[in-house]
Amino acid sequence: MKRKKMLALFLAAVMAVPTAAMGSGITASASDDIPEDVIPDETITLDVYDQLANYSGEQIGWFAQVMLEKFNVKLNIIDDQDGVYETRMESGDLGDIVIWGNDGDEYLEAVNQGLLFDWEDEDLLSEYGSYIEENMESALEKNRNLSGGTIYGFGHDVAVEADDTQDAMYTWDIRWDLYAELGYPEINDLDDLLDVLIQMKEICPTDDNGNATYAMSIFPDWDGDMVMYVKSMATAYYGYDEFGIGLYDPETGTYHDALEEDGPYLTMLKFYNQLYQNGLLDPDSMTQTYDNACEDYQNGTAFFNIFNFLGESMYNTDAHLADNEDGSMGSALYPLVPTEARPIIYGQTIYGSNRIWSIGANTEYPELCMAIINWLATPEGRLTAEYGPEDVCWYYDEDGYLCLTELGAACKADVNTEMTDGYSGTFDDGSFKMNNTTWALDTANLDSTVGETYNYKKWESQQTEASTLVEADWREYTGCTTFDEYVKTSDYVLSPGTDYSTSSKSDELQVVWSQVTNCIKNGSWNAIYAETDEEFDAIVEQMTTDAYDYGFEECIEFQQNEAEIRHAAEEAALAATGE
Repeated sequence: MKRKKMLALFLAAVMAVPTAAMGSGITASASDDIPEDVIPDETITLDVYDQLANYSGEQIGWFAQVMLEKFNVKLNIIDDQDGVYETRMESGDLGDIVIWGNDGDEYLEAVNQGLLFDWEDEDLLSEYGSYIEENMESALEKNRNLSGGTIYGFGHDVAVEADDTQDAMYTWDIRWDLYAELGYPEINDLDDLLDVLIQMKEICPTDDNGNATYAMSIFPDWDGDMVMYVKSMATAYYGYDEFGIGLYDPETGTYHDALEEDGPYLTMLKFYNQLYQNGLLDPDSMTQTYDNACEDYQNGTAFFNIFNFLGESMYNTDAHLADNEDGSMGSALYPLVPTEARPIIYGQTIYGSNRIWSIGANTEYPELCMAIINWLATPEGRLTAEYGPEDVCWYYDEDGYLCLTELGAACKADVNTEMTDGYSGTFDDGSFKMNNTTWALDTANLDSTVGETYNYKKWESQQTEASTLVEADWREYTGCTTFDEYVKTSDYVLSPGTDYSTSSKSDELQVVWSQVTNCIKNGSWNAIYAETDEEFDAIVEQMTTDAYDYGFEECIEFQQNEAEIRHAAEEAALAATGE
């Protein structure tokens, strides 16, 4: 067994004291939740094959230093570019730590080919993943049921309790200072939104650097079965969740395929084309990367986004928020949900969601991989991955309340803040490149003696009066103090957390699925860039014809059956929580 090889390699470490000098020159501390025998004497590099990564290469910056201090390891992030999955599957070696974008066909194929490590083999989980074993029982059982009776990992965003909602993600962030300057016009629907965005560009034609502004700057990096931003707009407006090649209504269990005439996907595809035809969509959107789009929001190039993590989180730096010298308000991206919009709000799930943490079957270091994932599932690990090193970026005060340090607050306000206290680079440089979560941000922190969650926006220490004129103006207009509170005053749609997982597809259907999804993604981007309504209609018609020729009806039939399974799981979950 490779585990025995690992134990032999680290035999000397078993006798080591908790603090030892590492080959890197950095002192490592074996904290209470990290078994001492797992830490190597010499620095090793672990390959992390990560289908969620927006980054490729060695983890750098503060998180790399944390990994050296705690585990004496370096992390080599391998992102999921075209052909990477197939190449690694053919080689039989997926990597040391393996992170899946979903728990569907590719994950199940790896399970069936024996390319993932059994977490119960020789008590790996109980000896090196004890925190996970003790606190994520339902998530582990979901994985066992999904994987044919064997535990290979667990899904992301695990909750302690099932009867609460996550923080709103679809917040409809818009440049509040520009909206105020326009006199707070009503935005009831998408037509109203388009009119306001046109007016915003007229009064703010250039960004911080003098470049042309747009309403939105989007990117193709996260496109899956459809164009991500198109399907997400439907999720934000109708409350329909992405579901295969289409969208799913959690309230009725209805499945809307992506090519449904006047359906949610094609409606939102037309909205993006309207943005383009009105000069409101960054023309580089089809070819640029996630990082390029982030820069646009940081620089004020774009002034609207449906996501909080690509809207206010990017733009709202201290410099932008600060009151102007003439006494007027600064600038900010703040939520403004159209009256007719029904953004989805995801329920908590004790089963975890679909982005799986796992370990490659051929790793030489299963114990070390398990210990790292286990630490990431501890409150310390979860908070560190989110906010930075403990006592440097966050801490518990004498009453047990979580607080951001001055540096931690600066990093949340501006990810380009330089780290201190011995940590190098900016916060963004060293950010957690694995890009997956263990505990849900809004679930209970089991180390908290006062019942707080991992979401800093809801910490007692963060509940303060408005610190700027623009924030005060937004609070006065909405009557709310937090973005989550505001979005949840809308007529939102609840998507309950369940143990539902996508069924596997036959090899034949997978071929059809790939052809259909490529057709729809390529056709959608071409439609977004149509110069006229007539050209848009012609592209959509051709895309639809081609998709059906490839076998789209087979995909619809499969997904409609999945909708029935999911709806049954949701009804069971709601019944269990008394809703």
